[in-house]
Amino acid sequence: MVVAGARVMAAPMGARSFLRALREEGLVVVEVGEWEGHNRNHTGPWGPVHGVMIHHTVTRGSARTVEICRQGYAGLPGPLCHGVITKDGRVHLVGYGRANHAGLGDDDVLRAVIAEARPPADNEANTDGNRHFYGFECENLGDGDDPWPAAQLDAIERAAAAVCRHHGWNERSVIGHLEWQPGKVDPRGFTMASMRARIEERLTHPAGWTPGDPEEDDMPRAIGRYDSDDQRITPRKWTTLNVDGVDLLTRASHYQAMAQIQAEVPPGSTLQGRFYHLRPGGSRWNGPITERTGTDGSSFADFHNSGSIVADERLRFEFMYYPADSADQQPITITAAYVRGLYWEA
Repeated sequence: MVVAGARVMAAPMGARSFLRALREEGLVVVEVGEWEGHNRNHTGPWGPVHGVMIHHTVTRGSARTVEICRQGYAGLPGPLCHGVITKDGRVHLVGYGRANHAGLGDDDVLRAVIAEARPPADNEANTDGNRHFYGFECENLGDGDDPWPAAQLDAIERAAAAVCRHHGWNERSVIGHLEWQPGKVDPRGFTMASMRARIEERLTHPAGWTPGDPEEDDMPRAIGRYDSDDQRITPRKWTTLNVDGVDLLTRASHYQAMAQIQAEVPPGSTLQGRFYHLRPGGSRWNGPITERTGTDGSSFADFHNSGSIVADERLRFEFMYYPADSADQQPITITAAYVRGLYWEA
């Protein structure tokens, strides 16, 4: 099951949202033909999406490069990516949906991308990457000598950051083809570590930021927690989420936060969640309750809240499970949880 907005099982953004995100990040975007409906969706699923993959094209000449990436070639039909980033820093949209860019790769790498952890060495090709990654092909011969102009590197940084910003991902959600599929070397001519460092910096600024711009006085900081340890939930009992600790925020702040939960919730059963502020002495303020209903297979539920805490309060999140059968007393298991958000110190 896919629930839009959940980090673990994120649905792809719509094509117009993709276009808007790129432009808001300050990119010059060229729409090539009817790119929004050009895809390989008939051959397999598109989504859930987990990250962004960067490639080089092994081609010379922008017009030729864009055409190849749109149409493909013998044995590999297009689109071969979603956006082509040419040497002048423009992003050419050639397709949207499933695209032939990632191929089979390492499931351990995918798990690292989902966890936003350092990717391990790729040593097997057992997982469909076309389903799970946005792809950008970048015009370059890939011989180690063909230069990467500053405008092009800036565009790669902005394009990847635009997708990450939309989904609430960090820079660890961006990988190179060489980190995904054994035997691949792209992109060659810069390191993905250096590109991720650029993306990390960009994501600390508003969309469209350019180095040298005046800084905003109230720049937010990020809340980011992830835990894949199982947590058992007793029916009809509020349980506080533990993601490397139960306190999500402990300083006087304004915040916007989202908790994302993966669990086996039986069909017809419900999972409720809410943020709360714990005060000294045990009193508390409870945020609004949001309810999610289980279906067959894993459920991926998201819960949102915004508010403010004072210096002696702690921000926490809790949930409660209600079985469809009122006589059912069996607990369920939370198998993964994320908490993401921004806060501004008060």
